[in-house]
Amino acid sequence: MADGQPQIDLSPKVSDEVRKTTCYMCACRCGINVHMKDGKVAYIEGNRDHPVNKGVLCAKGSAGIMQVNAPSRLKAPLKRVGPRGSGEFVEISWEEAMSTAVGWLTELHETAPHKLAFFTGRDQSQSFTSFWAQHFGTPNYAAHGGFCSVNMAAAGIYTMGGAFWEFGQPDWDNTKLFMIFGVAEDHDSNPIKMGIGKIKARGAKVIGVNPVRSGYNAVADEWVGITPGTDGLFILALVHELLKAGKIDLNYLAQFTNAPVLVDGETGLLMRDEDGKQLVIDRVTGKLAPFDQKGVRPDLSAQYRHAGVTHKTVMALMAEKYLDPQYAPENVAEKTGIPAAKIKTIAAELARVAFDEAFEVQQEWTDFRGETHKTMTGRPVSFHAMRGISAHSNGFQTCRALHVLQILLGTVEVPGGFRFKPPYPKPVEAHPTPHGYGRPGKPLAGPHLGFPRGPEDLQINEDGSACRIDKAFTWENPMSVHGLMHMVISNAHAGDPYPIDTLFMYMANMSWNSTMNTSGVIKMLTDRHDDGRYKIPRIIYSDAYSSEMVAYADLILPDTTYLERHDCISLLDRPICEADGAADAIRWPVVEPDRDVRGFQSVLIELGARIGLPGFLNEDGTQKWKDYADYIVNHERRPGVGPLAGFRGENGDQFGRGEVNSDQLDRYIANGGFSIEHVPDEALYMKPWNLAYQDWAVKIGLYDAPQPFLFQLYVEPMRKFQRAAEGHGDRQPPDHLRGRLKEVMDPLPIWYAPFEDNHVDTDEFDVHALTQRPMAMYHSWGTQNAWLRQLHGHNPLYLPTKLWQKHGFSEGDWARVTSVHGEITVPVAHQAALNENTVWTWNAIGKRKGTWALSEDAPESNKGFLLNHLIHELLPPKGDGLRWANSDPITGQAAWFDLRVKIEKAEAPAESQPAFEPLKSPVPQGPAELKWKVGK
Repeated sequence: MADGQPQIDLSPKVSDEVRKTTCYMCACRCGINVHMKDGKVAYIEGNRDHPVNKGVLCAKGSAGIMQVNAPSRLKAPLKRVGPRGSGEFVEISWEEAMSTAVGWLTELHETAPHKLAFFTGRDQSQSFTSFWAQHFGTPNYAAHGGFCSVNMAAAGIYTMGGAFWEFGQPDWDNTKLFMIFGVAEDHDSNPIKMGIGKIKARGAKVIGVNPVRSGYNAVADEWVGITPGTDGLFILALVHELLKAGKIDLNYLAQFTNAPVLVDGETGLLMRDEDGKQLVIDRVTGKLAPFDQKGVRPDLSAQYRHAGVTHKTVMALMAEKYLDPQYAPENVAEKTGIPAAKIKTIAAELARVAFDEAFEVQQEWTDFRGETHKTMTGRPVSFHAMRGISAHSNGFQTCRALHVLQILLGTVEVPGGFRFKPPYPKPVEAHPTPHGYGRPGKPLAGPHLGFPRGPEDLQINEDGSACRIDKAFTWENPMSVHGLMHMVISNAHAGDPYPIDTLFMYMANMSWNSTMNTSGVIKMLTDRHDDGRYKIPRIIYSDAYSSEMVAYADLILPDTTYLERHDCISLLDRPICEADGAADAIRWPVVEPDRDVRGFQSVLIELGARIGLPGFLNEDGTQKWKDYADYIVNHERRPGVGPLAGFRGENGDQFGRGEVNSDQLDRYIANGGFSIEHVPDEALYMKPWNLAYQDWAVKIGLYDAPQPFLFQLYVEPMRKFQRAAEGHGDRQPPDHLRGRLKEVMDPLPIWYAPFEDNHVDTDEFDVHALTQRPMAMYHSWGTQNAWLRQLHGHNPLYLPTKLWQKHGFSEGDWARVTSVHGEITVPVAHQAALNENTVWTWNAIGKRKGTWALSEDAPESNKGFLLNHLIHELLPPKGDGLRWANSDPITGQAAWFDLRVKIEKAEAPAESQPAFEPLKSPVPQGPAELKWKVGK
């Protein structure tokens, strides 16, 4: 080495210890290695042994160290002492905080449990929070899904027993054509990045359908810049072309779907035998037979005439519907913004890859009819979709259409296609129906959220009024399986359908980026009756950080960060695994909190015991579980089945089913924070119909009995609601909803224009406006992170070339953006790869001054902004005397992406508009430089 050169230690000691746990910087649930030095977190890397990420870690995951050390962390329980919104709090002890909450909640539990509204954000412990609310006895519980992606989840489960994202994945090793719809980069980012890398390395093709070309769509081989809200029409045009060309998998449809099932010509319901099994015509005998009878060969084209009525198959009804010229590419091109030739080319390519490049896997398997097959047919076309097609008022039917498309091609649960992750698939019959009112002091008879089979499962009173504060499971949105979190505050403020006493929320930033009608909701949270009482009397809120919502609560229960607590990523919630195995995971306190905070789930356990909730007390009246860690290990949902599937039994050698093992958490920690049980080779594909998979699923406790099922191209529960609207049955919708229900509750997928298009002048508001989440952010957690802020410190509004030139914009300009509800003035930027009538921005970047320990000159609050200010939870009035929810009429999904705006050039203001008064924060502003010493 030359004289005078610095002496550099090329192999420094980076850690004293590595503690393995699960990331919480998004919902991927990747495995991480947390390097410790002198008892502090030194840095975070991916765990190469973990089944989800295999060592890959994104910017969010690596930046978790800055989340754990964020200046915005709440320090102690808080009691409001000034008006709501003033941010005036005093720190109190945990005993005072718990006593206050217990005092408020005990009376409600014993007298009027429905007056508690308990709603949680993206907390990843919904089986537990639901369990708590069920034992409290309130009907008013749900999580974030109603404003995130319930359309995707519900459409998938009603159709095929599972959906995209957390329910399944492409067969990355064998697919040759991967088509994505409405996928932003924040969800499932590591597995998708790894998968796209795999398939592109093999020369497979990626087609991205999205109005915005960013992230995954930017690396796609072909980008389809669709008009927002028309994905369903485009998909049905593809179906039209495939049916016209005869390019559908007839054998797959006949054997594994309800395509050959007969539909009663009078009622429109599926024909069944006395055991309730769906009926087909056997091609061999020409007679009626139950779908699962051994040896039956269902006839797709059969008709059955009885008592003067002709009954046709689902397949026949589909052909009649989708061969209609209204779905021809030439007739949808203008609405979708996709040329007819492009639609035809994509349909032809789907058919070519699915059928001309089909392959056989030499794997013997036995189906649910008891017939053994020597091989499995692979169809190497796969799909993935997310919020972009879900968050529309037509999103449920659009998601259904996409599932029907992949089923027609025979690409679900086959080699090369879309594969389910255990514990999915589950037929809708395996899920509970929703449960509402119980008796004061008693738990509900079952879980709040479920899957209605018909009008009998609606949560409505005898007078037709809603049982739930969010009006879920009513005629306004009959199949709202995740609830309507975006309607809770406005309904509670209005006292419609009844007033509540306490709003209890966890990790749900409902006064800012998680709400529509931001300024309106802020007013609702602070609004008073004439006598000075708040219209929402009490608000309890739990969060780890000083978010915008904190200032509007009366009692703050400060949560820990994700490296300071126990968490359970349970198969009772959603899988964290890949398609080849059932897996779950834990988080555990790799560091102890340096503040007076407690994990929210442990707080709920103590609250439950002190309130006296059934299920949270032993027979002698003592608290049943010490804390959440104790609950995770010792709670059993069914005999032998608990929150964690791994390391069960006396010796910790059982997976899924087994007696409680007191060493379970230690075994998880020693194993890297996860447990996995691989699917047997003969059960890897064809899961809904494969006896080997069904038996394996029973063995490990996913099911209690085998439950093979047919994919439901025709969804009978929808027809039951439609029939009610036609005047059949004891439960009838109000007259003003009949027409809408008849239209939207079609049991076969349809497309209709987004509702906002019918409520606004689209000539004036001629531009679509969208948000997407960036890969480096997840909800609002990441946008206060000192590392991640450097990637997205503010967000311009991106304009396509057509609008950029039309309005004469230049770099550095600002625009006034107006909807029928509100107005914002924001910085703009040019993006050529964008649908020509669409503008968009990154979501949740904008912050309110005074929050998140950011300085008042932070770019997030001066140049950052939210489109939320332009969106209302209700649609604009249209002269019928009614106000309709800005939601999907089937599921209640918030229709964030139906927004219509107009744009004009504006003088640059000092900061993004609207500018709200700074909030006073209970934590001080963070330092100019965030640094600390780890190690000596």
